Amino acid sequence: MPFAPVLHAEWIKIRTLRSLVGGLAAILLATTAFSALAAADADGSDPLYSVFFGVSLGQIAAIAFGTTAVSAEFRGGALRLTLSAVPDRRRWFAAKATAIALPVLAVGLLTGLVTLLVGKSVLGTSGPAWSEGLRGAVGCALHLTLMALFAAGLAAVLRSGVATLSVLIPFLLTVSFVIGDLSAGVADFLPDRAGQAALHSAWDGPLGPWSGLAVTALWSAAALVAGAWTLDRRDA
Repeated sequence: MPFAPVLHAEWIKIRTLRSLVGGLAAILLATTAFSALAAADADGSDPLYSVFFGVSLGQIAAIAFGTTAVSAEFRGGALRLTLSAVPDRRRWFAAKATAIALPVLAVGLLTGLVTLLVGKSVLGTSGPAWSEGLRGAVGCALHLTLMALFAAGLAAVLRSGVATLSVLIPFLLTVSFVIGDLSAGVADFLPDRAGQAALHSAWDGPLGPWSGLAVTALWSAAALVAGAWTLDRRDA
């Protein structure tokens, strides 16, 4: 089966599952709401990060979306039905990853722009310049997309939404900060920290905004390759 109809079928799955549509909405709501709260209490040292602080929590909604989109295939024999229609497992997984990435990217861009507008209205003249803010909005969208893909790849490896979220959510909320406190140099290269370099007005670490996103992209690519490899070698 050609790639286009496979992608269309995966997009239908995503837009017809309420939990996935709700996950996309949660990305926008969580990021915007927590960013607005952070901007209202900002000290002015990093205006761009004050505007986009909510991405730290919005990324949890993004990984939940990516995880759920893949793990749903492992419940009730759904994957066997899918592969009977699309025997080429790599093509199917590429379509699944694309169907995850495109809506998250679209919602991420909307989220970035809304968050920027809200943040600038809260901060007023102390907010970031438009050029810097738009860079942050694009960085916000790319980071959320890459984290959703990272979760999707890990879900394909673990074949369980519960297991994937049990690994990623504690990592994002606790382990990453502990590692950061113990060794800032190592923490800069973690997937959740590296991508957020694009959300800072200035950076002291080894990664800049685009190199940080590149590091997160490498994590996501590694997870997707591992997921595809696992799908190839395990029974459905």
